[in-house]
Amino acid sequence: MALVLHDRVKETSTTIGQGNITLAGAAAVNFITFNTGIGTSNTTYYAIVNQGQAEWEVGVGTLSASTTLERTTVIDNSLSTTAKIDFSAGTKDVFCTLPASKAVYLDADGVPVGAAGAGFAVAMAIAL
Repeated sequence: MALVLHDRVKETSTTIGQGNITLAGAAAVNFITFNTGIGTSNTTYYAIVNQGQAEWEVGVGTLSASTTLERTTVIDNSLSTTAKIDFSAGTKDVFCTLPASKAVYLDADGVPVGAAGAGFAVAMAIAL
């Protein structure tokens, strides 16, 4: 099991509740499925947004089957907690994302900053 990130991974779902998400296929022609982009048994960062509702969640999940995303760790959600959202009825957009809290990037002066902390920034500065 590896952590996999991939561009243009987006599916829809009508799953309700706090359980695993059943994925219903690529959201549109220009997107790919989790199975294609992430692969079964791999983990990824995901976001789920209930269309037309104030419900969303960002977390780490595992694609346990070609159409099943297990929500294992919630990083943030529409309630400002780390609990799984109890999604109501409606169509959800489910997509791969890179949470800002996990990103490492260069500031305006080219100095590495981000979630990995000062030790990483120093190591990157030396490497650059």
